[in-house]
Amino acid sequence: MTPLRVCVAGAAGRMGRALIEAIAAAPDLRLSGALELAGSNFIGRDAGEMLGAAKSGVTVGADAEEALRASDVLIDFTRPEPTLAHLALCGRLSVKAVIGTTGFNAAQKESIQRAAKDVSIVLAPNMSVGVNLTFKLIELAAQVLNEGYDIEVIEAHHRHKVDAPSGTAVRMGEILAKTLNRSLEQDAVYGRQGVTGERKPATIGFATIRGGDIVGDHTALFAGIGERVEITHRASSRATFAQGALRAARFLAEKKSGLFDMQDVLGLR
Repeated sequence: MTPLRVCVAGAAGRMGRALIEAIAAAPDLRLSGALELAGSNFIGRDAGEMLGAAKSGVTVGADAEEALRASDVLIDFTRPEPTLAHLALCGRLSVKAVIGTTGFNAAQKESIQRAAKDVSIVLAPNMSVGVNLTFKLIELAAQVLNEGYDIEVIEAHHRHKVDAPSGTAVRMGEILAKTLNRSLEQDAVYGRQGVTGERKPATIGFATIRGGDIVGDHTALFAGIGERVEITHRASSRATFAQGALRAARFLAEKKSGLFDMQDVLGLR
């Protein structure tokens, strides 16, 4: 079998390194490109040596078009603007895309939907298999605990994370709101301070913690009278996100176009 050729954007970042390491260990995948911003100190270095491992034969570069021409799939965990620029190239070059980037606004999400008419895309705020199972569990919990329970989403990440709440926490809120027939736009409360008044029953609250090297903790709390139910996922290594992203890349191999998420990849839809 010919290995699937995978290009990694943000190669020198935390997720980029985890992805390159995971690809090197996968017999059915081959690293075909490693992208970094122009001016990065890692430009020109071998992607494997950058990790302190054996040479990969792939040089870290800033020319996205060159890297994508040699690739079947792009995996991108960067920022919205560079991700969309890469996605435009994917559409032109017929390269599939696995997007783990978070922080997209509504207009940017629409542009991704348009791009999916030409190429196949997996878009997910969290590629972890466990987190995506958690999404299914909180949907089930919301169906059962749909009256008399106050719902809060609590998330914690490392000090370097730039967006809040996390994309995973927002996705939890979207699932809860849809299941309960609520509007996240109207019912979400992002943090509380001062005299806030009594909690409104339809509220979906979000609490954000940032500190240290926390990889990612997410909890959906259903608090009723006399009991509470907490559904929690804790990630201790970025390897779990990398393995999920590789699973998504394999899923796209036979898909010509369309927008998918990890629920599709895992058969949980």
